[in-house]
Amino acid sequence: MKRWVRDRIKGAINMTPKMLCKYEFEKQKFHKFNERPIELKFVFDQLSELYPKTILDVGTGTTALPHLMRNCGFVVTAIDNISDYWPAGMANRHYHVIDDDITKTKLTQEFDFVTCISVLEHIENPDDAMRNMVKLLKPGGHLALTVPYNEKKFCENVYELPESANYGRGNPYKTSAYSRAEVDQWLAESPMQIAEQQYWQVWDGEFWTTGNPVYPPKLVTPDEPHSLSCLLFRKNG
Repeated sequence: MKRWVRDRIKGAINMTPKMLCKYEFEKQKFHKFNERPIELKFVFDQLSELYPKTILDVGTGTTALPHLMRNCGFVVTAIDNISDYWPAGMANRHYHVIDDDITKTKLTQEFDFVTCISVLEHIENPDDAMRNMVKLLKPGGHLALTVPYNEKKFCENVYELPESANYGRGNPYKTSAYSRAEVDQWLAESPMQIAEQQYWQVWDGEFWTTGNPVYPPKLVTPDEPHSLSCLLFRKNG
């Protein structure tokens, strides 16, 4: 009897997610490509080599990344500044997300690996975010970071550039494009070094969202046009 009741309750709880998944499946349409294949490949390439035990995902939002990493056996903690960046509230049906602002985090646990995928460019105080992510790493731990990037020039908000495409224009948050100067500053302020850096041309303009999209994106050298960088930092120790 207990098992019958338990199965009925479980079935009722699962009904809404099942209906939602079915609805999304039936309504899906192609709109545009994005940079996630590049970024997720970079993350899982690192995980397949390093095999960290504990992972912190910063700025999860509604994505399934923590769920995918947990399926690989890693112990994953996911955080997002829900209070400030999701004023209407946010529910992630893939994974439990803790409401925490990485620029003034309340977390004290140290992790083997931190992921911050297409998030830092939207944060108002990115230097504080970087310091805290490194602070939460164990000595010898790694931080995987992906951001809009131009080796030589910084842009506070690419959406405000007159040559920017309509992609992202009018969003309530900024999107910065970082440069070598900001990376050097992060290295100077925190005990870490670059273990790997990739440069990708996703747009053929000078900055992210300028010019035309390039699909499939191209892995290029620092001297060639690029708009996105995938970086792996290693904490000293």
